[in-house]
Amino acid sequence: MILVTGGTGLVGSHLLYHLTLKHDKVRATHTQTSDLNAVKKVFGHYTPDAEVLFNKIRWVEADLNNIPELELAFDGVTHVYHCAALVSFVASDYHHMRRVNIEGTTNIVNLCITNKVEKLCYASSVAAIEKGQAGVLVDESDNWNSESFKSGYAITKYGAEMEVWRASQEGIPVVIVNPGVILGSGFWHKGTGKMFSKVNKGLKFYTEGVTGFVSVQDVVCVMSQLMESNISNERYILVAQNLSFKAVLKMIAEALDKEKPRIRVTKWMGEIIWRLEYVRSKITLSTPLLTKYSAKSSVSDHRYDASKIKKELGFEFEDIATSVQRTAKHFKN
Repeated sequence: MILVTGGTGLVGSHLLYHLTLKHDKVRATHTQTSDLNAVKKVFGHYTPDAEVLFNKIRWVEADLNNIPELELAFDGVTHVYHCAALVSFVASDYHHMRRVNIEGTTNIVNLCITNKVEKLCYASSVAAIEKGQAGVLVDESDNWNSESFKSGYAITKYGAEMEVWRASQEGIPVVIVNPGVILGSGFWHKGTGKMFSKVNKGLKFYTEGVTGFVSVQDVVCVMSQLMESNISNERYILVAQNLSFKAVLKMIAEALDKEKPRIRVTKWMGEIIWRLEYVRSKITLSTPLLTKYSAKSSVSDHRYDASKIKKELGFEFEDIATSVQRTAKHFKN
């Protein structure tokens, strides 16, 4: 039995579609407030048989920090895809992220060890890869520097990876993937889906920061191939192309037949905006639209080398323009 944690997220839902094409039964966890219909809608983007495939999933309500619920989810499980995580760049969410991303992964690892699962795949992030100098490619060998400036999200994803490596020391074969910014369909009001929603409404601003981008289809395909291979105890950067946010927003605007963003947000403008947003969020008790870290990240130049996965799996990523076109088509529909 295959178990997917975080089955209602971007990676989890697309992974479930990929797995149900090949397997009759797949188990997935969700939380009390999650939307299972969102997963069905993702399936509907790819097939008219969405209902048939969706019904192959055995859903289990399980919080990552509720051991009895997780124990039920692990009954008879042989392979685990751990995709559940909390993503936030708001400083006040840090302790919540530690509980979900690190402590939750600790619980998953412990149950993998107890149940002697055959393999564990963890969906991490390039946020857990040490950043190089501007314009310099970094790879999986770059060592983590605990003294450099990092977001709470990066710290908790790195901490979760340490727990996964503990599983490998206890005899569980593990693989870790570190995707860049993941583009994919189905979640238009959070994550990268908001880029399509905002451009569609007439986004005027852009930044020239550079980072790695990858399609969600490539991410789940690599995860599946790694789990079916003899590869273990390795981590892989998953990045199709290193591009500027300006370039990607331009692609999205063209795919949606909308006006391209035309006002460049400079570093000093970002510094002012995140401070104003901090004050506004405190007064209105709302989430800031821009944080100190996201402002810095949006103008930084971080590039990633994905040659390791290309070499070891012979994997070829699709170009980002293709991913944007497909996602934009789903958005229009």
